[in-house]
Amino acid sequence: QVQLAESGGGLVQPGESLKLSCAVSGRSFSSYHMGWYRQAPGKEREFVAAIHSNGFFTRYVDSVKGRFIISRNNAKTTVYLQMNSLKPEDTAVYYCAADDTYVFSSVNYWGQGTQVTVSS
Repeated sequence: QVQLAESGGGLVQPGESLKLSCAVSGRSFSSYHMGWYRQAPGKEREFVAAIHSNGFFTRYVDSVKGRFIISRNNAKTTVYLQMNSLKPEDTAVYYCAADDTYVFSSVNYWGQGTQVTVSS
């Protein structure tokens, strides 16, 4: 069993930055590909970013490319999402995800989510 716990959400103004963390416990962290998803009010959950288990490959949804950076620290069993130049449309509950496939075809584990609100 794997447990994921997100932190770092909050209220920020447009243009500001925020860094989310996801602490992972349980089975071998280094064997999982990690990702971030988000769900805005009234919308479906959408993929945001993913990082390969080896840490060398990443991918992002087009709307956050150049603004968000996903990273992982296998020694700390933690994955991060650095969010820069935040926009009101980034407002959502952000979820951490772990999967044994890089395509995240069927997410194995989810965190409980952390709220990010971008508003002036």
